[in-house]
Amino acid sequence: MTDRLRTIAVTVEESGPGTYHWVLIESIDDPACFVELFGSLDIFDEWDEALDAGVAALKSLTLDRAIGPRLEDEDEAGDPIGRRVRRPRGPW
Repeated sequence: MTDRLRTIAVTVEESGPGTYHWVLIESIDDPACFVELFGSLDIFDEWDEALDAGVAALKSLTLDRAIGPRLEDEDEAGDPIGRRVRRPRGPW
C-alpha cells in the first residue's frame, strides 16, 4: 500500500459585503475539478481572518505536518484501499 498527498485547497467566499467564510475543497481524480469538503460555520469580518482560519483547518487534517494530509492508494494487487478522511479539529 502507498499513500500520496491529498490535493486540498483553501478558498475564501464572500457571502455578503464584508462577510467572509473559508471552504476546504479537494480534487480527487481530475486536477481541474474540486468538490467541497466542508467550510466554516463562523463568519469573518475580514478576508485574511477567514483565510488564516481555513489554513488552520487544513493543517489540522494531518497527524504529521511534515508530510501533510494523505490519501491511501491501491495495494500491490490493485485492490482499492479507500480514502482516509480526517475532519479538522476545531470549532468549524
